[in-house]
Amino acid sequence: MKSILVTGGAGFIGSAYVLMARRLGFRVINLDALTYSGNMDNLESLSDDPHHIFVHGRIGDAQLVQDLLEKYAPDYVVNFAAESHVDRSIVDPDTFVRTNVLETSIFLRVVKTWWESVHFDSIKKKDFRFLHVSTDEVFGTLQVGDAAFTEETPFAPNSPYSASKAASDHFVRAFYETYGFPTLITNCSNNYGPRQFPEKLIPLVTLNACAGKSLPIYGTGENIRDWLHVEDHCEAIQLVLEKGRIGETYVIGGNSERTNLEVVKNICRTLDELRPLENGSYEDLIHFVSDRLGHDLRYAINCSKLQSELGFLPKHNFEDGLKNTIQWYLQNNEWVLNVQNGDYRKWIQMNYTERTE
Repeated sequence: MKSILVTGGAGFIGSAYVLMARRLGFRVINLDALTYSGNMDNLESLSDDPHHIFVHGRIGDAQLVQDLLEKYAPDYVVNFAAESHVDRSIVDPDTFVRTNVLETSIFLRVVKTWWESVHFDSIKKKDFRFLHVSTDEVFGTLQVGDAAFTEETPFAPNSPYSASKAASDHFVRAFYETYGFPTLITNCSNNYGPRQFPEKLIPLVTLNACAGKSLPIYGTGENIRDWLHVEDHCEAIQLVLEKGRIGETYVIGGNSERTNLEVVKNICRTLDELRPLENGSYEDLIHFVSDRLGHDLRYAINCSKLQSELGFLPKHNFEDGLKNTIQWYLQNNEWVLNVQNGDYRKWIQMNYTERTE
């Protein structure tokens, strides 16, 4: 049985990847710090699985990481661990620098040192890969009509979050160029799907609507994102991990550009169908608030490299995937209640309720 060390595997995308990896027959060593967005409820189905080994800790804990590497000798490492919310980075950029830059560089160094000194057979060492999961936000913003991002697009991050992720990408690339450490990088568009922490647009709007609360939209809602279903993202990561060229970057998109306002109205229409109000439509709850500082206008991804080299195409149609996602939230009330703790409510109050129209 091959093993994968997954970091951040209790978060939204990380847990989806862990669940997929177990279905594929990999043993998973799951290292997660369980900060606000890490949620063990995401992994409930693996609670009795002996081949899912959960470890509570940080990627910057060099001794812990070294111990895990020596004990389990993973065939692959997939690094999801990161602070990932733009709004939080605007409030507290230092935390993003610590996790996404400093701790990522420590993690790289420890794994690289172990890989150089391991005593397992040369074939396993040759096949080892370190895959770093990143974001399309490192490329900055596009205008309507601009060509989509590719692997050759220069970095131009516009938020503390995207700047910290760009720095981590540079460190990963440098470890390949300097040491020959077998790295891969993926940069994805906006993910959606079940189990997403409800500070992000789709779960926030869905759960607010179900509670009869206002649906906050930044600015005029004309900002455009390319939406990628989390299951498609995880399948693409696995393709890159097993078949991608060492040292390369692959961008991953969903071919589903939508304005934020379009997404919110789509959610409202879906809820009108699945859980209709006695009077009116959920669209009546839409509420425009002051825009995010430095809000990028548009992200779009051209993943032709991933398609031509590895045969990837997203399987999920956005409208169908969105409806299935909304249904998941409606059917998993216990998960929702557990995740909406005091810290979450405090953040929503600060970031949305106190904004001006």
